[in-house]
Amino acid sequence: MRRKFLHAIVAFFPLLAVGACDLSPEIELSMTLEDVTTTYNNTMARATAVYMYLPNGLSYVGGDAMLASACDEAEHTNEGNSVQMFNTGSWSQLSNPDDAWARCFNGIYAANLYLENCDDVDLDYLKYDSDESVQAQYELYVANLERAKYEVRFLRAFYYFELVQRYGAVPVMERTYDVADEAEYRSLPRTPLADCFSFIVRECDEVADFLPARYGSDESGRATKGAALALKSRALLFAASDLYHDPSWAGGFAGPELISIRDNDEVYVGKDQATGADIMVSGSDRTALWDAAAQAAKAVIDLTDARYTLLSNYSDIFLTAATSMETILVRRIGNSTSFESTNYSVGFDNGNSGTTPSQNLVDAFETSNGQPFNWDDPAMAANPYEDRDPRLDYAIITNYSTFKDRTMEIYAGGRDGAGITHATRTGYYLKKYVDPNVDLIQGKGTNHSWIIFRFAEMYLNYAEAMNEAYGPNDNHGYGLTAIDAINRIRQRIGVAMPAVPTSTTKDEFRDKVRNERRVELCFEGHRMFDVRRWMIAEDALGAPLRGVSITQASQGNFSYTPINVENRVFQTKMYFYPIPQTDQQIAGWTQNPLW
Repeated sequence: MRRKFLHAIVAFFPLLAVGACDLSPEIELSMTLEDVTTTYNNTMARATAVYMYLPNGLSYVGGDAMLASACDEAEHTNEGNSVQMFNTGSWSQLSNPDDAWARCFNGIYAANLYLENCDDVDLDYLKYDSDESVQAQYELYVANLERAKYEVRFLRAFYYFELVQRYGAVPVMERTYDVADEAEYRSLPRTPLADCFSFIVRECDEVADFLPARYGSDESGRATKGAALALKSRALLFAASDLYHDPSWAGGFAGPELISIRDNDEVYVGKDQATGADIMVSGSDRTALWDAAAQAAKAVIDLTDARYTLLSNYSDIFLTAATSMETILVRRIGNSTSFESTNYSVGFDNGNSGTTPSQNLVDAFETSNGQPFNWDDPAMAANPYEDRDPRLDYAIITNYSTFKDRTMEIYAGGRDGAGITHATRTGYYLKKYVDPNVDLIQGKGTNHSWIIFRFAEMYLNYAEAMNEAYGPNDNHGYGLTAIDAINRIRQRIGVAMPAVPTSTTKDEFRDKVRNERRVELCFEGHRMFDVRRWMIAEDALGAPLRGVSITQASQGNFSYTPINVENRVFQTKMYFYPIPQTDQQIAGWTQNPLW
């Protein structure tokens, strides 16, 4: 019998993926449900299809903007891109340029549907064949199907985290629901925030040991044990952070359990190794939550079978992300020229400037002796890119640096500078993730991947959590202090920044690790949410976006003047995204505060 079925073969028809918020999108196709659910190839393809909802951060907003341009990292040259709604404060429950709500709930629906019928595959034609090679194939198929369940559960947990960091509490669904049935849809309450975090962390624990430590290069991009533990690390870091424990900004909001972990709430953080019992931490015990976050990060650091390492060539991490030993999970995007076309300077044929880094970010890179950059120092102001953290040159194209075998002329009147239509307004161009070997004229592209988790983040998660729990110098028996962890990043070959001294206080280290995250993880999609969870977004995202005006006095001699490029807007209500109005009204959910 032919019938409608839900997300059943989206792997074969990816262009039919829905864009509106539809928790159970229907697709009318000619294949039967039995065709899809009982065959091995179709079932494995459906598992792979659940990956399609992973974010593509290279073109996340409006088809070509990164989230960096929605925070103080960058300005997008195309003023018509919807990312500007974040910067002007014009986004709302009616129009949000970040479609995470639709993307993630569609992914969750696809995951739940897969899990409901993934055991229907008929392998009897192999099982009862006594041929040795057929039995080997049968055992391989059984193992792959079993592993796929845990991959899909990991993806579902990841999509829930993507929602929680944006919206706070959301409905946690472990089965499919039919939104056409209004009564069933209305039966879905927003799950309290503490329970959302508990669900995510518990899923990570339950799937980790059933996933491999590493795949072959042909299967990079699939969920691993390291990916599950990395998600646990990130989720617990957020669960311990200020935003999720301080609802006072919400003006007496009637549903504090939806935006905060209350003192009497409990969060699942792991299993007792001796007894197997759940370890639940009270919301009032922030130290225990920070400790759990530190332990979760350390579990990834200690995962020797995965062979993760900090690469010495910082640029290679992003140009070879799919196979890099520093990456834990990527979304593989494929071979194209689109990212370079978007982000090459207008000084190159077919370049459109795209994501242009801000002076706010450039100023965060320390000098090579570990001191803050200071425009009031005449020597620094005269040569602002000399003797700086090497990661500045790896991540950002500055004036008179070399890119694609030529000198970049970002000064006024230069080939890449002010006065040219669509040239950078900030005085900088993006270098991170940009492949200089792409040829836009001949259409010679390169393989791209978006990094979702990488090893350096685990050290940063550990450093932050350990400092909050025990200060910068106490390893608490874990073999690594917060200072040790941050120095492993700062002092790896190819970066070689001065060590953070052991005399650093807890408050000083907090500022240090936040700045280290800002520098190390720039343009990787972290900053927009870090400043929210630290509750410093008013200062970070509400401040003017700055750039630099560059004039050439004589050949190779320049003067640099910081400028305000754009006034940015951040209102208190923006700590969490608003729930899309249509869904909020239909389901009767409480809207997030102040929207």
